[in-house]
Amino acid sequence: MSAAVKDLPPQVRGMRQEDVPAVAALEAAAYEFPWSAGIFRDCLLAGYTAEVLEGDGELAGYAVMSVAAGEAHLLNICLAHHLRGQGIARRLLQHMLGLAGQAGAERVYLEVRPSNREAMRLYRAAGFDVVGVRRGYYRAVEGNEDAVVLVRRLLSTD
Repeated sequence: MSAAVKDLPPQVRGMRQEDVPAVAALEAAAYEFPWSAGIFRDCLLAGYTAEVLEGDGELAGYAVMSVAAGEAHLLNICLAHHLRGQGIARRLLQHMLGLAGQAGAERVYLEVRPSNREAMRLYRAAGFDVVGVRRGYYRAVEGNEDAVVLVRRLLSTD
């Protein structure tokens, strides 16, 4: 691992339309069934909370979240593979949770593949709890894969 990666000053900012090609390329490198550039464009047009993580002149990660009616749904979060294991994804997730809280969300929901153990560890360590399973939610090489539904409570609803 290079010193440049270790010293990566993560800078989070709002995603812009001109970021979409780089975001889509990062998505395609990370996932077997990636979102298209059009999906990211649509998220921006819909006004979803979309953030990118930059460091040392590179797009290092991104996250997309919808917030409505007191709830947030983390739709996508991704970090460049070579930057994983350094706590950067955790910081990006915490940033998104902060934005959800600022927007008045009491809970944040997300889905994750049960086969994505790294992400499951991240979410559980961040205080997410399993609340259900969506059968056949994700495309997979052979058919579909379930999604584990997680929730993190942000504010007291009492």
